[in-house]
Amino acid sequence: MFRRWNNSHQDQENDSSQREIKMNELKAAIGPLTGRSAHYCTDACFRRYLEARSWNVDKSKKMLEESLKWRSAFKPEDIRWEDVAIEGETGKIYRANFHDRQGRSVLILRPAKQNTASLDNQMRHLVYLIENAILNLPEGQEQMAWLIDFTGWTLSTSVPIKSARETVNILQNHYPERLAVAFLYNPPRIFEAFWKIVKYFLDTKTFHKVKFVYPKNKDSVELMRQYFDEENLPTDFGGKAVLNYDYEEFSRLMAQDDAKSSGLYGSNDKLNHDTNGYAGAEVAPEPTCLAPPAS
Repeated sequence: MFRRWNNSHQDQENDSSQREIKMNELKAAIGPLTGRSAHYCTDACFRRYLEARSWNVDKSKKMLEESLKWRSAFKPEDIRWEDVAIEGETGKIYRANFHDRQGRSVLILRPAKQNTASLDNQMRHLVYLIENAILNLPEGQEQMAWLIDFTGWTLSTSVPIKSARETVNILQNHYPERLAVAFLYNPPRIFEAFWKIVKYFLDTKTFHKVKFVYPKNKDSVELMRQYFDEENLPTDFGGKAVLNYDYEEFSRLMAQDDAKSSGLYGSNDKLNHDTNGYAGAEVAPEPTCLAPPAS
């Protein structure tokens, strides 16, 4: 028994050593960073990109470089609530006032409450809330959970495929390893036609983070309880909490967070210049869960 434990301990040390080497290789490959790129590229960030590409340094470098270019153009740090407030009027996406059992921030999405037509503004709103979810993570936690409510959803009210594809692109390619799980709660049967298209945009890791939950299915209900305290979980998702979206209250909360975010990143003038052209804790394992419906 001691020998087996010793071998296992040795393997863990070797694995940790190899990952440290790859971290250093990726840092060297990316080169010196300044401004917002330096702020973004923490050790935790390097680990996320390596994890997303199975610790392949070349693939991780390419992915990270693309994200730095995207952040330079999109400027997610500069988006403020007042810029996207119109998108938030119906509560189609917002950060919940509770965390899951692992301390993850929770975004609630209600696709049937879409209220605008501009894809660019919709994506800015999404990115703003992803950044806000990250801002509100407790120390040692790096991921968030999504709860997607399909109340009122129909094919005629669903988001366009182009919007779904861009959402997946942003989440997978520019926020790697930030999503822990996405629960699709009680989607109608007709959603399967939409899902057959959307799932082809997902990489394998993201695909396995998508969980379908049906109120009458005991296994899927139990899965939700593994992630969420029933007292915090809204009744819309099978919990006991009454959660009503208050636009004015949420706007006040976002204004407070904007002040925090400004202090975190500093002024634009200080962080706008980069020499290489880029502007800009371990999580408990997921429980075994249900697979999405087969195609």
